Amino acid sequence: MITTTLSTKNLLTSKSNAYAFFVEHDFDPAHIKDTVTQLYPAYAHALKERGFTGKAGSSLVLTGTQANKAVYIILLGLGDLKKGYQNVENYRRAVGQLVRIAEFHKFHSLAFELPDPAVLGLSYERLAQETSTIMHKARYHFDEFITSEDRKFTWEITATVHVPKKFAEVAQKGLDFGLVIADAINTARYWCDLPPSALTPPIFAKKAEELAKEYGLKAKIFDKKEIIKLGMGGIEGVCRGSMHEPRLAILEYKASKAKAPTLCIVGKGVTFDSGGLSLKPSASMETMKDDMAGAAVVLATMKVISQIKPAINVIALAPMVENMPSGTAQKPGDILTAFNGKTMEVADTDAEGRLILADALSYAVDAYKPDAIIDLATLTGACAAALGVFYAGLFSQHDELVERVIKASEHSGDKVWRLPMDNDYKPAIKSDVADMRNIGSKKYMGGAITAAFFLQNFVGNVPWVHLDIAGVAFGVPDLSYLRPGATGFGIRLLADLIMHWDRDLKKK
Repeated sequence: MITTTLSTKNLLTSKSNAYAFFVEHDFDPAHIKDTVTQLYPAYAHALKERGFTGKAGSSLVLTGTQANKAVYIILLGLGDLKKGYQNVENYRRAVGQLVRIAEFHKFHSLAFELPDPAVLGLSYERLAQETSTIMHKARYHFDEFITSEDRKFTWEITATVHVPKKFAEVAQKGLDFGLVIADAINTARYWCDLPPSALTPPIFAKKAEELAKEYGLKAKIFDKKEIIKLGMGGIEGVCRGSMHEPRLAILEYKASKAKAPTLCIVGKGVTFDSGGLSLKPSASMETMKDDMAGAAVVLATMKVISQIKPAINVIALAPMVENMPSGTAQKPGDILTAFNGKTMEVADTDAEGRLILADALSYAVDAYKPDAIIDLATLTGACAAALGVFYAGLFSQHDELVERVIKASEHSGDKVWRLPMDNDYKPAIKSDVADMRNIGSKKYMGGAITAAFFLQNFVGNVPWVHLDIAGVAFGVPDLSYLRPGATGFGIRLLADLIMHWDRDLKKK
């Protein structure tokens, strides 16, 4: 665990195990000399000898003394701070690096001053929020099944954040909200990191129900009988091979304002994906417990929504299934009927996510008459192959909503890249025996694009954005604030989007 506290006193009054300083590339050592030399008189010589200049990603750890006790001085490089998005990301990574250094040296306390927010293009509140989110995000470690105590991080770290007194109130607000965001992210990561047998659809739905109760949200949980009665053939078809029954979990937040706009967020919840009868290779199954990352993200986002209380209605829908082979499993060639009545030829049982999303999306349109829909899904390896592990794919033909999502992406740090949805790709999902087939014809290639066109059949005329998070939901390397496993990608983006939506409404 890590605890962040705020102080308006001089940095060295914290009496911490370590003191950290965030510096630009080619910074002037004199700017922090008065403070550092009280702990380490040979500071300037050490900089020169060690060749530390503050490049992005660099760090320098020195050992000094304070009141006859050993303390550490940590310098963290932010790089060349030019105006733009990367400044904030460099800071996030420096904060993550600070947590890793604290863990390595087993610090119980550390202290630092927030850098000048203007240099990073942020307010004090936003900078404090980013600091708190990243510190708690970096500290997350899924060690529930590790029995070796030396591999666990069991001790508490207290991080004292120093700010000028006049900014204390807004900085505290930022620290508090950053913790709200981080808690939601780490909840989603925890669900994704659980073994698949410990998070079956019924168990996952129960967790959603418990979340709703704790945070004052309305919950609807449809079981298998209700799913079949509603005509949700996609969910019913995918679950046929599993001993675990499906669920459709829905959490609702209702704004206080009458006739408020409604946003539906929909997440794919395949708690384990073997591929069904179109069986995956064994190596490809290793991460398939994470195939419910979209559902984890939209449900955990509701923890944030319940606390920020935006002026819009927010509905999270999470179809939950396990995709397994058995004598009762759906077969290639089967035809399913979605909630909206459209028929789907199952050409590949491993293209199951779009089948369950078909029901959830069309139900969202029918039941909630939303003003916009955003879905998140670990949908295609094609998207991961195209964009790698740092950008989610964005698909839409609704430019205004796309602009909102991209702004939220740039602001929050959950990066997206828009890929084409030209109608030339539409014929790829044409079926000779049904309204559509669940996998695009190979001659069109563009598997992530054709998957998006499949989903488009279930949103009607509602403005809609599809985010393919297959590459970014888990296993992202080289980021100091992440460990192996799930990332919680999408929560920062959705929270930021909804907060901006709220402010836009207030301006009108």
